[in-house]
Amino acid sequence: MRLTPHTRTRSRRRRTSAALLASAVSVCLVAASAPVVPLGVGDRLFPYLGNPGYDVASYDLSFTYPGSNSEPLQAVTTIDAWTTADLDRVNLDFAHGTVRSVEVDGEPATFSTAGEDLVITPEDSVPDGTWMRITVWHTSDPVPAEGREGGWVRTADGLAMANQADAAHLVFPCNDHPSDKAIFTIRVTAPDGHTVVANGLPAGRHRSGGATTWTYRTQHPMATELAQVSIGRSSVLHRTGPHGLPVRDVVPAKHRKALEPWLEKTPRQIAWMESKVGRYPFETYGLLMADASTGFELETQTLSLFERELFTESVYPAWYVESIMIHELAHQWFGNSVGPRTWSDLWLNEGHATWYEALYAEEQAGKPMRDRMKAAYGASDRWRASGGPPAAPKIPEPGRKTGIFRPNVYGGAALVLYALREEIGRPAFERLERAWAGRYRDDTVTTDDFVRLAAEISGRDLDDFFQGWLYGEKTPPMPGHPDWKPTAPAEAAAPAKAAAPAQAAAR
Repeated sequence: MRLTPHTRTRSRRRRTSAALLASAVSVCLVAASAPVVPLGVGDRLFPYLGNPGYDVASYDLSFTYPGSNSEPLQAVTTIDAWTTADLDRVNLDFAHGTVRSVEVDGEPATFSTAGEDLVITPEDSVPDGTWMRITVWHTSDPVPAEGREGGWVRTADGLAMANQADAAHLVFPCNDHPSDKAIFTIRVTAPDGHTVVANGLPAGRHRSGGATTWTYRTQHPMATELAQVSIGRSSVLHRTGPHGLPVRDVVPAKHRKALEPWLEKTPRQIAWMESKVGRYPFETYGLLMADASTGFELETQTLSLFERELFTESVYPAWYVESIMIHELAHQWFGNSVGPRTWSDLWLNEGHATWYEALYAEEQAGKPMRDRMKAAYGASDRWRASGGPPAAPKIPEPGRKTGIFRPNVYGGAALVLYALREEIGRPAFERLERAWAGRYRDDTVTTDDFVRLAAEISGRDLDDFFQGWLYGEKTPPMPGHPDWKPTAPAEAAAPAKAAAPAQAAAR
């Protein structure tokens, strides 16, 4: 993110990971006579996010848009999942809609709420190691929930989504944690005159009675926070990327001409990223230019969300806008394909996206990486004090869960990668980046996975290096640059301000 995914096949590793995450709270999976309580997978930053006892294989989301973005959408969510425990109850994350009815394996089930959980009690318990299908008939409210951030974004002509970090369950019932990726099928019925685009590739379109139903399906698993649906009076622009990759951009129809010069850069940007880390990991890509002021850009899978004004208002230089495009594109590899197992692993997403943003600016616009990293080093101690070390971010304040997106996981995490390159050398670092993106494609990862792979690729024990750089209260000395020093707040004001736009406009 820059601040301004119907299959029943699952790897054993994914099921094991889900079971391990759930183990700490498995004692809560008790008989239906026990009190109804919210659960979670034990994430350090969001303890009630996600749910134990099952691993989602697929979501089938169906929305009916009434033609107004201030009225609830009628919706049906179907979840196919593999159980990892005996379940008398099933908790889903859902907090901003009205549930009308629920079925489990085709049979009616009772339901209630606890915190931000929808708690479902099937007629018969569901045993460990079986497939279950949950269908929820509900509404999805595009008017923001009081005191909550994210979910539906109301645009000038419709809707889009911004679900990071914990807002997908403001839109649809789900297991809203990045550790549980799934395949997505998304159907939206909208009045004629509207265009709908969602993650993945088109899988059908049907017109009936003055409305059209648009269907999209992902070919790769996706975290709930990366779901995207655009509904509006939009134009869809098509072009071809490397290896025949279909690229489609969604723009407000009246701004099509002004946006085209920016959008035509995408195929070359994809080719640039492929030259660094290997082949693009998904079935399509494109930019969604939303007529809305969000304060951020977002790497929703295969269709990154951008504020239209970033491109049509001449506030930032062209090289900077292009580097933001690279930031969200880089996330398709780092954060989307290779996803975080927990939210404390966020630095792996944002650090890498910031790294390639800076590398692109260096190679394409002559903005030296060294200068940016030296400025970041000067500010790093203050970032750590404010937000925590890169791999151990501080818990966000209540009601501000996007508060985890602080400079320590952007510039501070990119600084870790720079230090690593200085420590092991550029050739080993570049091999590591390619191996990371390739080995863990479509998977979820932890910081420890990265540390182990770095040691494997470099042939060195890097435990002490990573302990200081990822978890230390103070920033370690920069390898190869003994003259770099932290700067006092007054000294840091100018360089920190210069770096701030690049760290505050995207996730």
